[in-house]
Amino acid sequence: MRTPALACRHMRENESVTSATRQPATPAPTVPPRLIATDLDGTLLRDDKSVSERTVAALAAAEEAGIEVFFVTGRPARWMDVVSDHVHGHGLAICGNGAAVVDLHGGPGAHRFVKIRELMRENALDAVQLLRAAAPGTVYAVEQTYGFHQEPGYPKLHMEIPDTLAPAEKLLAPDGVAADEPVLKILAYHSEIDPDDFLATARIAVGDRATITRSSPSALLEISGPGVSKASTLALCCAERGISHEEVVAFGDMPNDVEMLTWAGRSYAMGNAHPDVIAAASGQTVANNEDGVAVVIERIVAERLQAERLQA
Repeated sequence: MRTPALACRHMRENESVTSATRQPATPAPTVPPRLIATDLDGTLLRDDKSVSERTVAALAAAEEAGIEVFFVTGRPARWMDVVSDHVHGHGLAICGNGAAVVDLHGGPGAHRFVKIRELMRENALDAVQLLRAAAPGTVYAVEQTYGFHQEPGYPKLHMEIPDTLAPAEKLLAPDGVAADEPVLKILAYHSEIDPDDFLATARIAVGDRATITRSSPSALLEISGPGVSKASTLALCCAERGISHEEVVAFGDMPNDVEMLTWAGRSYAMGNAHPDVIAAASGQTVANNEDGVAVVIERIVAERLQAERLQA
């Protein structure tokens, strides 16, 4: 088991959080943005997982203009090396679909967990059993703060070797592996079901015991604690900074971004986005391989500089 670097604040699943549900009757008036929240894979990153020079420059320009940038991703903290060289200002990222807020200062392997919203083991076990009954053939992996464990039948989908191979029920038992280490999410994979059908089936089967979404083109689901999402954790971080949802601009491409895009005052679906994401966002930009995030940030920064010149 990996050794935690520093202690962090745990947030139990029933701890009160800022609401991330917003369905205004009319569009909110445009206000100067104070925070940019961007997904990584399929959004900020190109398909080869690189960050283009144009995007690097746009991120730096946003921070220089006084606009905070949050990376908001389904990735675990240990996979954040792709952007660790582009951390500015506060250096915080929301990982695991909202399950953790991580300080990326220090670079790969030296991150610090600032906030954790864990999936309680009893909820995880319920979700495993209910989904296994609803979709026979489902296999699981367990993501913890520092550990990654999987069932023997779980395919090689990730960039690492699991710490433990065992049935999910054993991995999630109260006295199971790394029992003192929080579970951030569980991953559920099915080799035959359509990804969107699998997501719909899982949400019906599991109900309010957990939050279920997906970010992969395959039938791979991500299961977090009740109420835990990119949106709800982003709302917490913004509330701590006195930033309203109207002052947030968000970017995404997959179903795990929908709540965040709905919550933000302005939001953009990538040109390569899932149809549900396009429907949820207030705007659309070009694809990730065409630097769609940078295109919008450049416009935002130009608007900010023009407004400052007019006020001078």
